[in-house]
Amino acid sequence: MTHTAEGTTPFERLTSHMEGEDLVCPDCGYEDNGGEWKAKTNGSQILYRHLCPSCGAVRKRTFDLSDKASTVAETEED
Repeated sequence: MTHTAEGTTPFERLTSHMEGEDLVCPDCGYEDNGGEWKAKTNGSQILYRHLCPSCGAVRKRTFDLSDKASTVAETEED
């Protein structure tokens, strides 16, 4: 299914927003112009993951949907 830049659901809109966000690796400085954040959800959280193609660093952002005010946590792994 293809979605517009805005998306039709909240999940699609957030995914569309993440596609243009923060694709410069904080570890090595590589700018992943063609990269993207991969998304998974379990219903109460959305986990976004980006793998740097240069150094292999993995960054994760988790959006917690269970609270009224959604929270975001960011983690980095080697």
